[in-house]
Amino acid sequence: MRPTTGTEGLLRLHAPQVLGALVRRYGHFGAAEDAVQEALLAAARQWPDQGVPENPRGWLIKVASRRLMDQLRADDARRRRREEDAARLTPRDAFTAPPPGESRAPADDDTLTLLFLCCRPELTAAAQVALTLRAVGGLTTAEIARAHLVPEATMAQRISRAKAKIKGAPFRQPGPADRDARLAVVLQVLYLIFNEGYTATSGDALHRADLAREAIRLTRSVRRLLPREGPVTGLLALMLLTEARSAARTGSHGELIPLDEQDRALWDRRAIAEGTALVEEALGQGPPGAYQLQAAIAALHDEAADADATDWPQILALYDVLVRLAPEPMAELGRAVAYAMVHGPRAGLQELESFEDALRGHYRLEAVRAHLLERAGDAEGARAAYRSAARGTLSRPEAHYLQTRAARLAP
Repeated sequence: MRPTTGTEGLLRLHAPQVLGALVRRYGHFGAAEDAVQEALLAAARQWPDQGVPENPRGWLIKVASRRLMDQLRADDARRRRREEDAARLTPRDAFTAPPPGESRAPADDDTLTLLFLCCRPELTAAAQVALTLRAVGGLTTAEIARAHLVPEATMAQRISRAKAKIKGAPFRQPGPADRDARLAVVLQVLYLIFNEGYTATSGDALHRADLAREAIRLTRSVRRLLPREGPVTGLLALMLLTEARSAARTGSHGELIPLDEQDRALWDRRAIAEGTALVEEALGQGPPGAYQLQAAIAALHDEAADADATDWPQILALYDVLVRLAPEPMAELGRAVAYAMVHGPRAGLQELESFEDALRGHYRLEAVRAHLLERAGDAEGARAAYRSAARGTLSRPEAHYLQTRAARLAP
């Protein structure tokens, strides 16, 4: 049975917290993840019919703990000794999650500890990102593979090897020096989780609000630990300024509404105010990095009264700095759009040619090409590019939007 939307959101919210609780108490990262998945499956089957328990996280922890203990009992004597040690060291009330509404201190947040555990230095950067997206972000292996443009089998092997490497690692927050060394990967992972929530790479829904909210929550937790780190502040600002537009991004039937056509009265002005203040703070916390610059670009979009009032020259100037500082294809793609808005669509199309090999076959490249060709008056070329982009995305709302744009240009 497929869970309802409400149940699905609860499960995604609590999954990393439950996994963190089990790993902290028992270790056995791989076995704990399997037990959590079984508990989530049991909840998905039972909750829609029987109702959500008063304490969902406590229910999941109890069920997952039982599954894990069953696995350990079925193992060899060495694992049985570990089970006995775990049982002896576990407090009597360990299977009881905090009551609803009770907050936990950031240092006691198992999800945050799990986040840093997945970013241990003995793992490669690629393995750190993949493991964290799987364990903390709740993304499927297929979703992670698509985000990294690699085959699913390759990503599955990467995650499996990462689990094996951290087996037996202590479940605790790193010290200051070690924490700083892992910070860049932690922020990259949070950014990827947020992006998957803001624009899902597959499925019927464009926006996965639970993922976006969890990424924001975790980023706030990291900022409480490191309040004067510009990249942390910048990333939180970027998330808030981007998520502030979410209510206006889809129509009544879930269809995608592009930025220049959105009803800006639906934007979350409180989130925009907080994000804008954080941008100013982040830019004062040392030399600007990629997150600070992207947040500044988002602030310029959010501060414009309408699409025509957007300060595209300033946005282009920020993109120029961004691609020099952190050259990567998606930043180049954003810069090409800004360049076209300042210098015209034909100039933007020429910019695409300079880096299109790095994104060849990616639907976002074709979508931007289609948009610029349409603005340039090449209806036939735009229609073909829109169709190509629609074939390349697994997101139904994006595919529908792109197909609709193509249909509007039919002779």
